[in-house]
Amino acid sequence: MRMRRLASTPIPALLDRGRQEVARRVDRQCVSSGAVLTRRVRPGRLSPERYLTSPAGQPRGDAPGVASRCFFPGPFEAGTPASALDKASIDVEGIIDSASAYRSGRFDFLGYGKLHYGWPVDWHYDPVSGRRSPRLHWSLIDPLDASAIGDSKVIWELNRHQWLVRLGQAYCLDGDARYAEAFAGIIRDWMKHNPPGVGINWASSLEVAMRLISWCWALAFFHDSAVLTQEQKTEIRAWIGIHAAHIETYLSHSFSPNTHLTGEALGLYYAGTVFPELDAGGHWRRRGRDILLRELPKQVYEDGVYFEQSTCYQRYTLEIYLHFILLARINDEHLPGVVAGRVQALADWLLAVQHPDGSMPRIGDEDGGWLLPLTVRESNDFRGVFAVAAAVFRRADYAWAAHGEAAEVFWMLGRRGVRALGSLAPRPPRGPASRCFPKGGYAVMRDSWRRDAHQLIFDAGPLGCPHSAGHGHADLLSIQCASFGRPVLIDAGTYCYTPDASWRNYLRSTFAHNTAIIDGAGQAEPLGTFSWKSRPAARIDVWNTAPAVDYADAEHEAFFRLPGAVRHRRRVIFVKHGYWVIVDDFDGVGVHEIQLRYQFASGFRWQQADEWMVGHLPDGPGLSVRAFAQIDLTAKVYSGSLDPIAGWVSEAYGRLTPSPLLAYRAIGELPLRIVSVLVPVTGACKEPPHFQASFEDGGVCRLQGGGRKIVITDGTASIEKFNDLSAGRQTLHPESKEDMSCAP
Repeated sequence: MRMRRLASTPIPALLDRGRQEVARRVDRQCVSSGAVLTRRVRPGRLSPERYLTSPAGQPRGDAPGVASRCFFPGPFEAGTPASALDKASIDVEGIIDSASAYRSGRFDFLGYGKLHYGWPVDWHYDPVSGRRSPRLHWSLIDPLDASAIGDSKVIWELNRHQWLVRLGQAYCLDGDARYAEAFAGIIRDWMKHNPPGVGINWASSLEVAMRLISWCWALAFFHDSAVLTQEQKTEIRAWIGIHAAHIETYLSHSFSPNTHLTGEALGLYYAGTVFPELDAGGHWRRRGRDILLRELPKQVYEDGVYFEQSTCYQRYTLEIYLHFILLARINDEHLPGVVAGRVQALADWLLAVQHPDGSMPRIGDEDGGWLLPLTVRESNDFRGVFAVAAAVFRRADYAWAAHGEAAEVFWMLGRRGVRALGSLAPRPPRGPASRCFPKGGYAVMRDSWRRDAHQLIFDAGPLGCPHSAGHGHADLLSIQCASFGRPVLIDAGTYCYTPDASWRNYLRSTFAHNTAIIDGAGQAEPLGTFSWKSRPAARIDVWNTAPAVDYADAEHEAFFRLPGAVRHRRRVIFVKHGYWVIVDDFDGVGVHEIQLRYQFASGFRWQQADEWMVGHLPDGPGLSVRAFAQIDLTAKVYSGSLDPIAGWVSEAYGRLTPSPLLAYRAIGELPLRIVSVLVPVTGACKEPPHFQASFEDGGVCRLQGGGRKIVITDGTASIEKFNDLSAGRQTLHPESKEDMSCAP
């Protein structure tokens, strides 16, 4: 198997792997001999002293800090009048409180609260598992081996040093020198316990890049501090050079050519742009720029969908490119016009799938991290990113998606950015509320741009990206729904990567998504933490949107591997302002067990009203669900079940909450059709909706309810208002699929 994979690997990738392996071996030898060294792409070794002196052996310049002329303006304008800070939505009290907690060693990271890494901080310790990573050369440490090191994600979240930026913000806002003293001591301690190449904090080039970016921002915030001596600023700059050299040597061209590679490239661009006087500064700037330009069209499809099929990592990508665009503008560097267009397409997709209440659906993996969290937000709150994009591109629809002012705009663009955002008159997008994204494989059905709209997201794309599908979930043909603006049916989330394989595999499996399971099997089998034995894909065959009705038709063949070669086809009909009809067709040979699953969001209560299953919030919307078939269907609700695992959602990395999951089960001979009706409701269901379904020979299903008749066959679906004869009849799915093929 390994030989087959190597044979299919492109020669440049093999050469890159070989070069990196040579570098790792040389680095390990240097570390074992007591030398503190790392390597560059070009021959030659680097130590901290390499960046303390110029090529001629003379000390570096007298200005080792971050210059305001080449950096984001916020850190240099934080002394602005309080009224301006209020307008920019700066949470001064919150910043001071969290910075004070960090100074005393109290950390709230990801979904965890009150983490204690020791004081002084133990930089290699996971307080959740109680395990400590060994101080070996980084290449001898497996970050995915939770039994040996704990959760590397929890260790890395501390070592990204984004919380040091919060110390800098607090210093700028109240001028307390103790924040600068804490920063100076923490950086000194980190350098002491993390020599170049030693320990888990050098094991991921992306983590190295994020730390580099954090240090640049922290230096900017402490630019006028008398506590930080010229000597220490020079030393930090030298270590930024070491970070950049390590990143360039171990770029993720082969390992993770996704946000790892673009994040690493941004780190190089930061190092070379903010510190051009570094020996390789110009080279790093060009290298980072070239990678970012090359990867953008590879990783972001022309319809704006990020190729890993994950809203979290799509947001990461948008953050990376917004930083890139702004840093280039500040330094008068021209970028090709296609960059702005593709980055806006990236944001346009996020805007389309954003729930009406402003939250973001969780699709695929979500690790809870940010490129640079300049304010505290929940992991599914993208409003700050939209606000920055609005100010950068002067887009009123992005300002609308931001729901108001955002602190990130001030920190990244200064007072000018706040004024630019304020000058926009927020408005929803001018295009239709329902849209199809054919390359990425998503159809979004929405009855309006109102905040209380009904919305459904139909996922008919591939299982992750072509390289590894590591962050993709087995969620083909799954749906997510919002009722009266609030999320109702959701993706169950991620919870963890490495600490618990059973939870990792459940939450990314078909069992945790709103789609179908056949014979107790999901659409794909996991192979390790970030891979799958196969990568099936779905496709949208037909898309049609009209003022009153939306229609999508998609299918996948992931169950062809099962006896009987089962094909799953799902059609979604949205009668706007009313309800959804989900038509699931299972074609194959023999008798099979079919399950349809509907995972409700946390906080939902449950009731049964006649044949309807109703999930609802105590103070808000809900969803009534009923399934019809020619054979017997049984319904069961799971909530917090451990045997089997079912009825759980993870709203943040490291956090699990019991939440109702509705499962319909049928056993019968194929072909089989199940028709489900989903009706948004407000509160508990006082009177069940009135729907009737009949099945006829030839697979015809007639559904009546909600003031309409829907006739469903293998080839067509038609709908008419039976209480308004003047409305006539509308055919949603003609015999020729090409007539209504999905188009952007």
